Amino acid sequence: MATRIPPLTVPYPGQAAAVLQRMMPGGEEPIALFRTYAHNLPLAEALHSWGSYQLSRRLSLDLRDRELVIDRTCARCGCEYEWGVHIALFADRAGLTPHQIASLTHGSSVDPCWSDERDRLLLDTADALHDGNDIDDELWARLSAHFSPEQILDLLMLCGWYHAISFTARATRLPPEPGAPRFGDFHTPGTRAGC
Repeated sequence: MATRIPPLTVPYPGQAAAVLQRMMPGGEEPIALFRTYAHNLPLAEALHSWGSYQLSRRLSLDLRDRELVIDRTCARCGCEYEWGVHIALFADRAGLTPHQIASLTHGSSVDPCWSDERDRLLLDTADALHDGNDIDDELWARLSAHFSPEQILDLLMLCGWYHAISFTARATRLPPEPGAPRFGDFHTPGTRAGC
């Protein structure tokens, strides 16, 4: 399937090179998603600012919490592109096992690989927001027992942010990044989410 808005390629036009350099630190080649957003430089700048917060230590959620929400949200949205980017870059640092990655992608919070209530709550919250655009009173009470108001607000916005990212990547038909994992890489047929 053809990409509907092909990502910019080198040499980048006008100010795009500077914007892309800010979006992709460390001198690495900018990922296709960023090169797609660079077609609209004011949008790319705004996204960079918000995305920098979401992936920073300023976020009140730790790396594991953040990645559970991002990976689950992207998987539920069917966004293999962004899911693959985050699994490749952050799954090891977040301490995610192959069974947990399979469950995030194909399973649920009741899979046996989830022994921590905090992890289960994050998955349940991402699922509730995805399925019903809301959190019922029972889940809110469970969530409030483990997370501060600051963390809950970050959690809600993080989930919404990655819905938006997923919508863009899917609607523009971005193919997976080279070497990024695919949904099927973490699925074991015949067992519940590989757990």
